[in-house]
Amino acid sequence: MDRRAVLKYSLLGLTASSLGMGSLQSIVKAAEGNGKKPSWGYTGAAGPESWGELSDEFAICSTGTSQSPINLTSAVDADLTSLSFDYQDTFLAIVNNGHTIQANYEPGSTLQLDGQSFELKQFHFHAPSEHIENGVPTAMEVHFVHQNPDTGALAVIGVFLKEGRLNQALQPIWSRMPKTTGGQKTLDTGFNASSLLPGDASQFYRYYGSLTTPPCSEVVNWIVMKEPISVSRIQVARFIQAIGERNARPVQSLNRRFLLD
Repeated sequence: MDRRAVLKYSLLGLTASSLGMGSLQSIVKAAEGNGKKPSWGYTGAAGPESWGELSDEFAICSTGTSQSPINLTSAVDADLTSLSFDYQDTFLAIVNNGHTIQANYEPGSTLQLDGQSFELKQFHFHAPSEHIENGVPTAMEVHFVHQNPDTGALAVIGVFLKEGRLNQALQPIWSRMPKTTGGQKTLDTGFNASSLLPGDASQFYRYYGSLTTPPCSEVVNWIVMKEPISVSRIQVARFIQAIGERNARPVQSLNRRFLLD
């Protein structure tokens, strides 16, 4: 079995399997965005430092013990089951929800993890990266949000985007990126999310954490790829033009014990 890099908390917090299906469905809905005017943001009085005070529903953003994102550091080798992707070509609904550019995926694409099947629901972007590696962020990060249709458990894959050459796989999405909040466009030429995965998907960090947006629920099985993909300076600038200067939650510096490669 391949050796992987793994991160775990000494306090894992609440795992996805301990929640009811209804609760998890509401969490996924919140993560995907509902098109309403945002009640939280990344700057000012509604910024990340205040999320926990904005609503009782968001309280765990301040009080949680397994919050994400984190600084990926101090890991140990571990034998983990490999990831198996079965992503299909699909149309995309590309949405500017005021917090990010999100691409909603049609049913039928899955990730196999720990003997479970997780369906890809959507992927979205952050600039700069939310996770950082050994204290260093990258230009952007993409999150692929998956849900087990039977248990409601969540698995999110994070991929770093490092500034460099133009990323051709991003161009169909970028060319249809809505410029204003609430805007939505359709990519109907067929898109496969595997085009945004690194060439080597066998090396990754893994830990249990939270959503990186309100309600910050601690129910996420995180897999963050070690190998980045590229993004050009122009592509980063185009994203910032649509979303704003920053849409990344700061690293959460709580007391944790890490295991790493």
